Amino acid sequence: MIYGTGIDIARVSRFEKWYDKKQIVERYFHIDEVNYIYSLSREGALQSMAARFAAKEAFGKALGIGLKGFSLKNVSVERQKNGNPSLRIFGDAKIIIDNEGITKIHLSLSHEKEYAIAQVILEK
Repeated sequence: MIYGTGIDIARVSRFEKWYDKKQIVERYFHIDEVNYIYSLSREGALQSMAARFAAKEAFGKALGIGLKGFSLKNVSVERQKNGNPSLRIFGDAKIIIDNEGITKIHLSLSHEKEYAIAQVILEK
């Protein structure tokens, strides 16, 4: 049963200032994401940050709480072996999905030049 859906779009250029200030990136992204972001070219890193941030916002929308109630660092975008993106949930965000009985999380990401988009579907 679908619990909630969320979608978000982010402008890639929004993250240009963040890239030069690693402490900002570390505030919003899990350490695994930070390491991945800084392993990419600058352009790739900006697209990755935009898509990942959109995924975090889409997750909050799917929960129905926006960005309140959990740390963004506790929602991490990862790649499965087949290359598909997935969300790994930690800490306060994990407590929320466990309390709500969320059993499955679907994530879709896309980016094209200046924009990145993410959709999250949560199932009970």
